[in-house]
Amino acid sequence: MKIHDLSMPIEEGHLRWPIERFKKGSFADGDLFEASGLKTTCHGFTHVDAPRHMVPGGDTLDALDLSRVCGTAAVIDLTDIRPNEEVTAARLAERAAHLEKGQIAMFRSCWDEQRDWRDATFWLDAPYMSREASEWLLERGPTAVAFDFPQDYTIRLMLHGEMRPIVEHVTHDVLLRNNVTLIEYLVNTRQVTTKTTMLSALPIRYSDSDGAPARVVAIDLS
Repeated sequence: MKIHDLSMPIEEGHLRWPIERFKKGSFADGDLFEASGLKTTCHGFTHVDAPRHMVPGGDTLDALDLSRVCGTAAVIDLTDIRPNEEVTAARLAERAAHLEKGQIAMFRSCWDEQRDWRDATFWLDAPYMSREASEWLLERGPTAVAFDFPQDYTIRLMLHGEMRPIVEHVTHDVLLRNNVTLIEYLVNTRQVTTKTTMLSALPIRYSDSDGAPARVVAIDLS
């Protein structure tokens, strides 16, 4: 069994997601223990979205059946994607025909190899999903969709403080509104070389949350 870590490290200095580290106790001062603390957003780095994130009255992560984010994933190969390219339904019909109902859809664009996720160009030059592509996925009945690129065009606008209506956040509007869990900001997807994989995207158990950080791994059982 080989485990591929697809998670962004949580680290200081990110242009979108500031973090605050703090520590109680110090061995250097003779304390019995050291205990680190962390303050950051639940929607930064690699994380899982609950419907409550953008749907008033939607379910929080408390209601998430973990089998929806842990199981067989169909790997959608978009390694030939270009900067600022729209992902169309026709493209998915070609590349994701093996996706079966009840599976996780996992994108493998390897976008983090084209642009560094620590840099603004990762967001500003990213490929993005069309509404029709999101609807194509919804019709196939996945339990979750995992993205390794900023999947909504509107995400780049947020870098400049521009917020658009939910209808323009197409994956959130089409998928999340219909209870398809979103797993966002995978990296290192080049490591996954098979058409299907076992994916585990378990969010931390944070009560009444609209999202939470997750350690996402792909498990090669061959």
